[in-house]
Amino acid sequence: MARIERVELAMVDLAPKVERRDAIQSFVSQETPLVTVTDSDGAQGIGYSYTIGTGGSSVMRLLADHLCPRLIGRDATEVEAIWHDLEFLTHATTIGAITSIALAAIDTALWDLRCRKAGLPLWRLAGGARASAPCYTTEGGWLHLPTEAIVEDALAAKAQGFTGSKVKIGRSAIADDVARLKALRDAVGDSYEIMTDANQGFARDSARRRAEALAPFGLAWIEEPLPADDIAGHASLARSSPIPIAVGESLYSIRHFAEYAARDACGIIQVDAGRIGGITPWLKVAHMAEGFDLPVCPHFLMELHVSLVCAVQNGRYVEYIPQLDDITGSALRIENGHAFAPETPGIGIDWDPEAIAARAIPEFNMTITEAPT
Repeated sequence: MARIERVELAMVDLAPKVERRDAIQSFVSQETPLVTVTDSDGAQGIGYSYTIGTGGSSVMRLLADHLCPRLIGRDATEVEAIWHDLEFLTHATTIGAITSIALAAIDTALWDLRCRKAGLPLWRLAGGARASAPCYTTEGGWLHLPTEAIVEDALAAKAQGFTGSKVKIGRSAIADDVARLKALRDAVGDSYEIMTDANQGFARDSARRRAEALAPFGLAWIEEPLPADDIAGHASLARSSPIPIAVGESLYSIRHFAEYAARDACGIIQVDAGRIGGITPWLKVAHMAEGFDLPVCPHFLMELHVSLVCAVQNGRYVEYIPQLDDITGSALRIENGHAFAPETPGIGIDWDPEAIAARAIPEFNMTITEAPT
């Protein structure tokens, strides 16, 4: 039985590939906590999570001071037990983004270690539903971009075999959103999917009006039309909206997803492993969603989510937003608009140790070898 002997921490700050602006915020940087777990056999697993520019130092202190020391001496195969023990340890700060992001980095590392020791890729060990999944792209649909640029990007993606494009909505006038989406639909035709994302930018009345105004364009979904904690509002909107409602990017507990599903408050589940607390709770949400006949289209983290989408029966799309190219040796394989789950043992991310070391913020480089007394 191999026990965890060492945990190494690092954090890198990655600049977005393109300017990213939506209805409520700008995505200015990706703080990326990295956790490396080594067991007594010498096997290693590497996990990560992310912020969109704030909170990274808090995540690192939570990892260093409270969570990672509790890993020392644990049987690394007991992923479920470790996750629940750490969640209980932090029950006073759960449910929340900082705690979930910290848990995600640890849990992803433990799954990476587990898969490597089993000699299997994550998508197979976690379920093995399919080897690839279709992609839609978000990178060309940010709110500040002119309509011409959005149309040009979507046409290029369609030519590459992508399933659809996501466009940010939430311009001050409904007519502006309508004009942009009409131009896009006219350009790409009826067979290409158009997703929209309001980023929690609407109140209930404006969300209802937008859904009615945008209905003629055959949208795949409206994402986060209301504040994420307004389950009642989403339920009401879902009953009246001709467009499916997508939620999950800003939910941090499996119980939140369960309530959304039970109340018919959404039609698309966008659970994010980096925000729900890792692979362990991600799989619970995905299997729960299947029981409600809800598809899973996870938010962001395409390099990890491709394996999870391919692991479960109801995984539908991978969101194309490349972000790890600067610290990995090889990119996600995408052919004809489909992302292929890596076949290498582990979570399938080809980390570049030298690139990580060069970008790591020195104050967060820590090694933990002792359990708390």
